[in-house]
Amino acid sequence: MELKRNGSQPSARGPAEKRKQSMTTQNIPTVTLNNGRKIPQLGFGTLNVPPDRDPTPANTAKTAEIVGLALQRGYRHIDTAQMYGNECGVGRAIAEAGIPREELWITSKLGNGNHRPDDVHRSFDETLDKLGLDYLDLFLIHWPLPTLSEVDYVSTWRAVTELLAGGRLGSAGVSNFQPDHLDRIVRETGLVPVVNQIEVHPYFRNDSVRDATRRNGIAIEAWSPLGQGHIVNDAVIAKIATAHAKTVAQVILRWHIQNGHIVFPKSMHQERMEENLAIFDFQLSNGELAAIGALDKGESGRIGPNPSTFAWIPSKSMPAPVS
Repeated sequence: MELKRNGSQPSARGPAEKRKQSMTTQNIPTVTLNNGRKIPQLGFGTLNVPPDRDPTPANTAKTAEIVGLALQRGYRHIDTAQMYGNECGVGRAIAEAGIPREELWITSKLGNGNHRPDDVHRSFDETLDKLGLDYLDLFLIHWPLPTLSEVDYVSTWRAVTELLAGGRLGSAGVSNFQPDHLDRIVRETGLVPVVNQIEVHPYFRNDSVRDATRRNGIAIEAWSPLGQGHIVNDAVIAKIATAHAKTVAQVILRWHIQNGHIVFPKSMHQERMEENLAIFDFQLSNGELAAIGALDKGESGRIGPNPSTFAWIPSKSMPAPVS
């Protein structure tokens, strides 16, 4: 299939800027998924990047500016979602970046109100249209919603995997699926997700879900990898950061990388974007990894909702409150 370029024009950035981008991008390792595709292990998250409200230039400008800055700094993996309400702005940034489509990895997620099989297909078409893309690299079921009688996440999963046959979706996965959810969809469909995107950070290791995810041969994507600011003052991590002349955030992201997690921290500030990329020039020792892992608080460390009971359906005027 011919790759769509979104009508973008060649970048006007100078040679020095292009060299910086190239070097930064080359430093980001990839994770090989169970379908053989390679995903950049570090990406850029867009939760709370301003929603579009409507797709006019004025209403997509801020999102396009932020995501465009991330692409300029060297990010090539962008994570968005139908419920974030900013797919148009993300698409505009992609179109304006002048980066060949095959160099990008773009993920979006199914909105909680779109679980019916017909709505899966309809909303996926809308996602591609908003992003201005011919194909999506990865599409996830955002939440399983197991307590809602009108939702059957197995049927939803079947509908998502049907999208793979048309050439417009490269990989299919899930998000916030618990061990019993994973076991059920694999048992009843024989179709294994490539990733499970779940809450993971040093205060909430989420071991049972990570173990079940790995047992099924599924890669782990960690949302809220920095604990949404709850961990920045931790004395244990601060001591490790000082020893490596790094920030607490960089040490936490390095902990994720060495644990094999795929991460996509979000920031609206250029200096933080650059800081989050600068994590591939140092290594945590086994002792340091263990010390950070020992900070786990179990269920009390959870920041987001419990996926076993979360049952929120957004209205059109109300974007999702969590990843």
